[in-house]
Formats: sequence, structure tokens, C-alpha cells
Amino acid sequence: MTLNEMTPNEQLGGRPAREPFLHIPVPWVFVLGYLVGAGLQMLVPVHVNSSASYTLQVAGGVTVLVGIALATWGWSMFKRAGTSRVPGETSIVFVTSGPYRFTRNPMYIGLALAYLGEEGALLQVWPLPLLVLVLAYVNWCVVPVEEASLKAFREYGDYCSRVRRWL
Repeated sequence: MTLNEMTPNEQLGGRPAREPFLHIPVPWVFVLGYLVGAGLQMLVPVHVNSSASYTLQVAGGVTVLVGIALATWGWSMFKRAGTSRVPGETSIVFVTSGPYRFTRNPMYIGLALAYLGEEGALLQVWPLPLLVLVLAYVNWCVVPVEEASLKAFREYGDYCSRVRRWL
């Protein structure tokens, strides 16, 4: 059996596939990134132009709601299908309905929108560079682990050719 024929669990000597990069649940990575940015905002305040403040706060609030709705919709589709909602755990059902018709990662997009909206609603600047780091981590560390396990589904390749990873 070659490495490519092995499951992620087998490649890791039987350890759960999520072990290498997923010690912290992904939603907490977003929360921790935001908290570090909010802490920097308190230590080194950067102020937003006051003429745009109200608009930014309203847009931020709407963006938080859209993000929460999208993440919840994606999560509920997995729950309804009876498959794992934990990154790196083996999925028993390949979900392609609901928001998964438009993006392969609606939960992460929803979390990113909620993060960005919170930042705008609270008029904070420092969390933005941390969001870039969080998204880089998710894109290059978390998603590849998930995609490796999804290759077990024969329709996954076709799905990837039809639906973008992000937007």
C-alpha cells in the first residue's frame, strides 16, 4: 500500500487525521485571532475616521448576522446528514447541498464574515491583520487535511471542479 492509498489515519500511524494541525477547534482559532487583535487595539489604538463610523458599525452588524447565518446553515447541513462537523474526522456522508452548492467551505466563510463584521461593528483595526493569518492557517493547514479525507468519495473530484474552495 502506497502513501496515496492510505487513509489520513493510516498515514499518521493510526492517530486521528486531525492531530497534526487541528489541536485547537477551528472556531476557536477565529476567536483567539480576534482576541489577540482586540488586545492589540487596546494597547496600540488605531481610530477609524469618525465620518464613516456609523456606516461601518451598521455594515459590521449586518455582516456579523450574515456570517453567523452562513456558518449555521453549513453546520446544520452536516448535522442533518449525520456526518462529522469536526475538521479532520472522517465524514460518512458527502454533503453537496445547501451552501455547499456555492462554496466548499461555507462554515469558514461564515466565521470569517462574523469576525470581519465584529471588527467593523466595534470599529477595531488590529484584528484585520490577524484575520489574514487565521485564514492562511485555515487555507493551508486545516482545509488540506479535510480535503485529503474527502478524496475517499468518488464524486469529490467532480465536485471540486464545479464548486470553488472559497468564493
